[in-house]
Amino acid sequence: MTYSSFETDDLHQGFDPNQHTAYEEEFKWLKWIPLILELVILTIGMINLSSATAVEDKSLGLWKNQAVSIALGAICTLIIMFPHYSFLSRMAYLIYMGNMGLLLAVLAVGKSSLGAKRWISLGGFSLQPSELMKLSMVIFLAKFFENKNTTAGMKIRDLILPTIFVLIPTALIIVQPDLGTAMIIMLVYGSILLFLRIHPRLLILLTIVAAISLPVVYNYGLKPYQRQRIVTFIDPMSDPKGAGYNSIQSMIAVGSGQIWGKGWKKGTQAHLNFLPEHHTDFIFSVFSEEWGFIGCGVLLLCYALFLMSGLSVAYQSNDKFASVLAFGVVSIFFWHVFVNMGMVMGMLPIVGVPLPFMSYGGSALLTAMSGVAILVNIANKKYMF
Repeated sequence: MTYSSFETDDLHQGFDPNQHTAYEEEFKWLKWIPLILELVILTIGMINLSSATAVEDKSLGLWKNQAVSIALGAICTLIIMFPHYSFLSRMAYLIYMGNMGLLLAVLAVGKSSLGAKRWISLGGFSLQPSELMKLSMVIFLAKFFENKNTTAGMKIRDLILPTIFVLIPTALIIVQPDLGTAMIIMLVYGSILLFLRIHPRLLILLTIVAAISLPVVYNYGLKPYQRQRIVTFIDPMSDPKGAGYNSIQSMIAVGSGQIWGKGWKKGTQAHLNFLPEHHTDFIFSVFSEEWGFIGCGVLLLCYALFLMSGLSVAYQSNDKFASVLAFGVVSIFFWHVFVNMGMVMGMLPIVGVPLPFMSYGGSALLTAMSGVAILVNIANKKYMF
């Protein structure tokens, strides 16, 4: 199989193989950093989850479910990490079509919960195909652009086909409805396009179109409760006992942790049930209340190191497919962390976006662990050519 090199002419000017080898030897330990940090954050997440759910007397049940998800994620990690990542290139379109089939199955036989139809029951396990689509889409886009020349900047004709393939599953996810996941997919797609390089005139045009489209989407594309979330994001006190309740309680939890926090299992917002969904979307609020500014700083540092190590994998790869794939995976993690933390701190509207390795949820955890396995695979195989 032929592998195309990353088409960046200036990247190869003045290239010295000896310097490359020295760099590899000096930083070879970085190849395992994403996996090590994943384990660190997973440990923090499990400790925090036990506190978030203890008051409801279902900690043991959630712990068992999360432990099973971690075990399944470990199996996925082994399956993905050891074969050469080129097998993802060969199976990219098949993975995309398979995930599309699952999204269609959700509409037909999916399980409804809290007014949304997002899950497929597989025995005792509930699968959320929209979570898997984030990774499937990145693999698909990496394959699609693998042999495309993007050095001069992509024009509108270059983006028609990939945009269609992104919008179809996004529309199916919005129908569920799952606005948070749909938004993450579009943000990751935009990030990948910027990484590959868009022609400046097209970038300006897209910015203008997006600005014009916002009022239309707000008035005709969002459901009433979604528009209300935006209103309460701007002014949570406009409806403190209704749409603004979640945001207000979350900000109280984050702020009440102060410097050192209240201590493990001593947070009041979650344990007195003021904070909704405190084991999933608002898990960071629980962590902030119990571990304070110092604990949040440590967690943010772990995420920052994780993201930087992933970007290092993308930057160092000499294969375009691997480079785009690694960057796309990092984009998924970045937007999840950015949106979730911004949401719980009242800086962004509330949408259903979990915090990687921290929030309870099997499908999200399997997707995140598979993403890390891809990064480690690329990091350890990138110098084979």
